[in-house]
Amino acid sequence: MTRKSPPLRILVADDSPSIRQILLALLGRQGHQVIAAEDGQQALDLFHRHQPDLLLLDIMMPVLDGMEVARRIRAEKLDRWVPIIFLSALDRRENLVAGLEAGGDDFLAKPLDFALLDARIRSMHKALDLQRQARESYRQLKAISDNVLDAIVTIDVHGRILSCNQATERILGWRPEELRGQNVNVLMPEPYHSRHNDYMRAYVEGGPPNVFGYGRERPALRKDGTVFPAELAVTEIRDGSQRIFIGLLRDVTERKNAEMKLMENAAALQQYYDHAEEENQLAARLLDKQMLRPGLQDSHVRYWLSAAKNFSGDVVAATRTPDGSLVALLADATGHGLTAAISTLPLLTVFYGMANRGLPLESMVGEMNRHLKASLPTGHFVAANVVLLDPATGTGQAWCGGMPESLLLDGDGEVVRTFASRHLPFGILGTDEFEASIDTFPCTPGHQLMLYSDGFKEAEGKNGAQLGHAGLREILRGVPPEQRLTALQQALAEHLAGSPAQDDISVLLLDC
Repeated sequence: MTRKSPPLRILVADDSPSIRQILLALLGRQGHQVIAAEDGQQALDLFHRHQPDLLLLDIMMPVLDGMEVARRIRAEKLDRWVPIIFLSALDRRENLVAGLEAGGDDFLAKPLDFALLDARIRSMHKALDLQRQARESYRQLKAISDNVLDAIVTIDVHGRILSCNQATERILGWRPEELRGQNVNVLMPEPYHSRHNDYMRAYVEGGPPNVFGYGRERPALRKDGTVFPAELAVTEIRDGSQRIFIGLLRDVTERKNAEMKLMENAAALQQYYDHAEEENQLAARLLDKQMLRPGLQDSHVRYWLSAAKNFSGDVVAATRTPDGSLVALLADATGHGLTAAISTLPLLTVFYGMANRGLPLESMVGEMNRHLKASLPTGHFVAANVVLLDPATGTGQAWCGGMPESLLLDGDGEVVRTFASRHLPFGILGTDEFEASIDTFPCTPGHQLMLYSDGFKEAEGKNGAQLGHAGLREILRGVPPEQRLTALQQALAEHLAGSPAQDDISVLLLDC
């Protein structure tokens, strides 16, 4: 019976409460023990206290950034490998290189593709299992073979074998007594077999050390004639006039096979990516057909969608209920391409179907969550803002799950109220756990409600600075309602200064 791998102890470090909350929920449901930190220093403290198996580090964090945390951990020279996966919206080449040089083992761009994150964690889990098994095997072998793992061969200045250990038979197929007195080139395939004596003679007479060094990869020859990749280290010991050469040989066949497998996996991933891009085009056409409904042309609705690539994972929707209330949605699905389309298409269908029937907002969000929880695969969910503005009563209702805070603006563009996310996104919790409570607020004529995705406030300029909440409010201050969308677009273009946005951007403005 196959032994089940023990769950991982995973340290999550991210200054975003919503991302920490999502990762805690998702990884916890997969059986892992999750420890969360909100800044780099806390991450270091928790790392030393809990000794986690795996780290998920946000690069941009207060106190210490993720790269500095990785550098400090790697500087400790631990006796075990602890994988580090960086999480960041910074996916430029120089950021990837800097992350790897800081000690990272992998890099996932935000917004996170949780299916890919799950695959990476499972891959790391397997590697850590192999590491644990190797450590256990090493301890057992150390007790049995007195810590001898490699073939050790000593030779004289003429290249004759003086002695070898028992590992030589395991690796090369020769018993120690069979090799004693033979020329060491018996362990070498051509062309090294024919050239070795000349190299050896030249070195002994003062020539260059062509056959010496550490970590040199050379093919080795077994007694049965098979050739295999080996790592070779040759050193010299001098005792007066006597000179002895010691060679350590390690079979690296498994490592080479693993490298080949990695190359094959890289090719397979490229093929998968190309196929996914084709599917994204179809998903984009389907989503446009579902999303571009007449409600978005309402005179009280203004919206903007900007895709970071050729397809946006953000969606907006708006319609009128039978009693004349305006119901609107801004959502941000996990993943890209077909993954995002699969998540948002059923959401739009449920949204328009229930809004057209005039159902209460609590019922709408509850049904959207139930539908997505039942239809989406594990690791996929949709963060969303859902609002209802009732002109008859002058009131509004808002539900926010996993999105940035919404802003209620007066006629001068000043923020009179914010609506922070109090819920998890759709598709994570079951019906019994899901919370459908809403915020109710007065929606005074002349006021305007602004919904937006995190791609807007986290947009980075060439200096690496994000637009942020303060920058967003500064853009809106003093701008009339009908000009705010244009002001937001112009301000973001100036902030990016020609650089492409790293994430999808969506904005929805609703007049009270």
